[in-house]
Amino acid sequence: MLSGGGFVLGCAAVAGLIVLAARVVAPQPWLLATEVLATILGLFVFGSFRYQIHKSALTYGMALVIIATFCGLGTSPWHVEVAARGWRFWVDTHLLSFSGLDELIHADTMLFILGLTYFVSVIAQTRLLEGITFVLLRKYGGRILPTVVAVTAVVAVASGIFDGVSMIGLTIRTLVIVLLLGAAPAAEMRYAVMVCTLVTTICGIWLAYGEPPNLIMRANLAPHLNDAFFLRFCAPAALVSYLVVWWRLRTTLGNRRVDLDAMDIIDANAADVRFLQAMRHGEVLTTVELVQSHATDLGPYAESLLARLRAGESIGMALVREGVPAPTRRKLLGHFVSEDLSESLDKHYVLDAAGDHDGALRAERSVDREIATLAILRHNAQRMGALAVLPFVCLLVLHAVNHRVPLFLASGAAFLAALPAIATIPKMRALAMREARREYAEYYFLFPLFLSITLLTTVGFFDQVQTTIHRGIETLGVGHVAVAQFLGSAFLSAILDNNVVADFASRALIDLDVAILQLFALAQIAGYAVGGCWTHIGSAQSVVAFAFIRREVDERYTPIRWIREMTPLVAEILVLLTVLLYAASALVNWLS
Repeated sequence: MLSGGGFVLGCAAVAGLIVLAARVVAPQPWLLATEVLATILGLFVFGSFRYQIHKSALTYGMALVIIATFCGLGTSPWHVEVAARGWRFWVDTHLLSFSGLDELIHADTMLFILGLTYFVSVIAQTRLLEGITFVLLRKYGGRILPTVVAVTAVVAVASGIFDGVSMIGLTIRTLVIVLLLGAAPAAEMRYAVMVCTLVTTICGIWLAYGEPPNLIMRANLAPHLNDAFFLRFCAPAALVSYLVVWWRLRTTLGNRRVDLDAMDIIDANAADVRFLQAMRHGEVLTTVELVQSHATDLGPYAESLLARLRAGESIGMALVREGVPAPTRRKLLGHFVSEDLSESLDKHYVLDAAGDHDGALRAERSVDREIATLAILRHNAQRMGALAVLPFVCLLVLHAVNHRVPLFLASGAAFLAALPAIATIPKMRALAMREARREYAEYYFLFPLFLSITLLTTVGFFDQVQTTIHRGIETLGVGHVAVAQFLGSAFLSAILDNNVVADFASRALIDLDVAILQLFALAQIAGYAVGGCWTHIGSAQSVVAFAFIRREVDERYTPIRWIREMTPLVAEILVLLTVLLYAASALVNWLS
């Protein structure tokens, strides 16, 4: 990891030289475009190979260079505006007004994502998804395939409303718990993690609020991309993509099942145990994470314990059967559940391992009472959190009716309404805030990129791209141009961040018939989603999923393996969505 501070200082020095040089020779617009392109490509180069630079340091440093170049141009409408009306007018209009900031850096979209991140983080602490998962697992008699299919279907729908980036971490951990109980091999767990990426990214395009690229395009192409557009055009693409996921899950998971009768008290009450973890310790761990975080205490037992856990054994029984000393066992059980219950839990597992099942049942009674109390507290928190959806939906509807109502009010109100659900639990509240801050930090690098693309728009860079699209329609026809945009957006989003691609590519869809504009918007949105899954850096979801695989499943997992294993899924979805685009273009031609 190269020095971020050193890179920013170097960029500041270059920016200073550009300012001095501009007094002698005015820079040209092509230089500004080259700098923006270099920044975007730099995110790929310095995020994928051996020598890396933190993406925020890269974009903020290059923003200094880009701003210096733009200031020296002297020919943009903003320069004319400053010359005619002064700097104070420009600052008041573009920096000190909400509409100006929205034009510069998509302020409304980014504030909406901020509120949504905190809202979902609060709801996640009530362990709603884990509760739903284990209800489904019992309903299907322990069969993993229908459980995973049902859970991913729920997540696919929720990702269109609550942002797929907020959903993926919770979904991954929940599915991994189920697969560990079913003793699934590492390959299947890896595949499930990758499926989570597809479900939260591609299936989340059915509404504007599910993916940041959707919101960015909606802002750039307002008022043509309303909720009706996403339901008519993008929902079918999301459904087709989910059908591919469903078919692939059938062939991968097969008839694997969890023995419900053999589940111990911790596994059978996973939602309540994780709620207790957050409440008592301010963190939520899988059993694998628990062992890895206590590897020093466990010493030579750590690796064999991990093998037992990945074979489907419960944490308590694995500790006893592996012969871990009693003080260490109780320490781990206390950290995983509660220090107050560690002795009772350890006694339960010791007696159960010795074949004294009646004694084991007696030892777990105090744990049962604690979990029963927790279940009431958790359900109350879930109900309070669910009520927060009401202001969220109401304000979304109000924004759809009147776009002068800022979008961020919806997610902000939802967060404030949900917070009382966990406000009286200090460690859980701190965990929710910490996870939300960490998640939103993944978006910081976008602000200077959005500014840079706005500067390119101001100097008329996208006029030529618009001309190229119009010529393509005349020469090739609407259908071929739509598919070209789909494939191009997918490729660019695979090597770059799909939020950035969405911002600059959508700005070229101007002065088109509304039906054609919406068709091209569908093509680009589908491309951003598919390409965002293809590589480990294409989207925020891919980044999260790849990091989880490296940390929890296979530390030697490489970006090349990710691409190789994801390509069959991506290729199938590419083919089906291409057919869908041609069908949509035929419909557009027929209607016109």
